[in-house]
Amino acid sequence: MAEIYDIIIFGASGFTGKHVVKEALKFLSPNSPLKSLALAGRNPSKLVETLKWASTSTSHPAIPVIVADTSDPPSLRRMASQTKLVVNCVGPFRLHGDPVVAACVESGCDYLDICGEPEFMERMEAVYHEKAVETGSLVVSACGFDSVPAELGFLFNSRQWVSPAVPNRVQAYISPESDKRIVGNFATFVSAVLGMTNADKLKKLRRSGRKRTRPSIPGYAPPKGSTIEHQKKIGVWAVKLPSADATIVRRTLSMFTDNRSGLQGVNENAKQAEKRVAFWSKVKPAHFGVKIATKNLVGILRIIGMGLSIRLLGRYFFGRWLLLNFPSVFSLGLFRKNGPTDDEIASAGFKMWFLGRGFSDTNVVSEEPDTEIITRVTGPELGYVTTPIVLVQCALTVLEQRGDLPKGGVFPPGIVFGPTDLQDRLQENGISFDVISRSWISNKM
Repeated sequence: MAEIYDIIIFGASGFTGKHVVKEALKFLSPNSPLKSLALAGRNPSKLVETLKWASTSTSHPAIPVIVADTSDPPSLRRMASQTKLVVNCVGPFRLHGDPVVAACVESGCDYLDICGEPEFMERMEAVYHEKAVETGSLVVSACGFDSVPAELGFLFNSRQWVSPAVPNRVQAYISPESDKRIVGNFATFVSAVLGMTNADKLKKLRRSGRKRTRPSIPGYAPPKGSTIEHQKKIGVWAVKLPSADATIVRRTLSMFTDNRSGLQGVNENAKQAEKRVAFWSKVKPAHFGVKIATKNLVGILRIIGMGLSIRLLGRYFFGRWLLLNFPSVFSLGLFRKNGPTDDEIASAGFKMWFLGRGFSDTNVVSEEPDTEIITRVTGPELGYVTTPIVLVQCALTVLEQRGDLPKGGVFPPGIVFGPTDLQDRLQENGISFDVISRSWISNKM
């Protein structure tokens, strides 16, 4: 019988995958939840090269290489049958993710990925959730930046509102920062372009799917506000970010509304059950939005320019060809095919602000909020440092606390990892959660 590995990293030789391997090797130990690891992908020689690049020492045991390809479903099923958990780094997921999820659900192994594509994630839930519950396969997408910091960051802010105080809205501001030029992950740019192409598919999927339960939120929905916002309290300019984060948080809040004590673990003990119930008892739903932020207006104008390029050109085949072959031109230098250099990665970081506004007393809800709580999540470079940290810590949490998690199903990360030790793990690995201020307010947002 073939050895069963704790984790198989699929797509290990890709831009992000190799950094995930490097991060995972830090925790490969007989004393760790991660005791055995294998790498998988199309090209075995590239996987070997990745292992050499990622190895900071020769003290780790021999790590097997497995050949698997998204165009070869039997190879994916063989891969899934050899592990407890597949960590998938092969994107864009709307092109390559479905057969990997199918293989994991069929075999009953668990699955994590770094997807940020709403259409893919919601389609996987619609197609595979019931089968995953049946086979005991836990499928969680968006286990990277920025969805896990967004979900845990929202839950962290929400839990600061001590009864009778309640939030009405939490607005997140993602602020990438660097001493050098900021260059994004090319795969993120590709996902944005393909997201524009598949926008109609997402709308159709949502119209045809099950209606989600809407949480009860005190007060009125916040106004849309101006396109460009100058948020003086945190010193940034911002514009709405069409990312998956807001929809992922809404999915978690919908599931929380249907399961007020969270999702029961398949083998949780009484202590963990008590911890789960206590965690969710402090969570208060709120309207949630995400904006991309920079310290100056010029940065926001570049982001808007890139968004217009994607919107105008992404609808047409030749336009998409231009976008994907000349990303540096059409993203105004924000993305390039070969990604950032090591120096650019080392100099970069992020701050993710959460401005929560609500009411000091849930029994006295006025037209405008009277209380503000600001929290913040900070960490290193987004795509190649923070994402591997988050993904690996999610994976370690699954391995170590599997009995505390649902038997199986397709879920967003917040509803699964909220009451676990994941936030503490991230805090120990360079991603901080902090309360910045609590104050009375009288001005409109």
